Amino acid sequence: MKILLVDDSKTMRNIQKGILSQLGYTDLEEACDGLDALSKVGAFNPELLLVDWNMPNMDGLSFVKEYRSKGGKSPVIMVTTEAEKSRVVEAIKAGVNNYVVKPFTPDLLSQRIKETLERVAA
Repeated sequence: MKILLVDDSKTMRNIQKGILSQLGYTDLEEACDGLDALSKVGAFNPELLLVDWNMPNMDGLSFVKEYRSKGGKSPVIMVTTEAEKSRVVEAIKAGVNNYVVKPFTPDLLSQRIKETLERVAA
């Protein structure tokens, strides 16, 4: 499965890569912000996107809106420190399929990915 990791923190991307590879996901692409992600999403054609909210140049919410407006159908999991209910609702309205609040455990990320893929497949 092709997964795009969008986070301005290299450390966070490395943590996600480590967890994902333990789960058997190795076809990964990284982007450092929303603009970088937009430039890569077409060629890479990810089947799942893990997107941070707070990033320079283009934040995660703006990226998701743009991705969806251009016909992007792959599930998006927002991985962020933004835990307020209003922010979660805002993200879901923008087209986010699931939500993980940082810091998270490998088990939680694994569970959210599984839930999201099951929901999309249903």
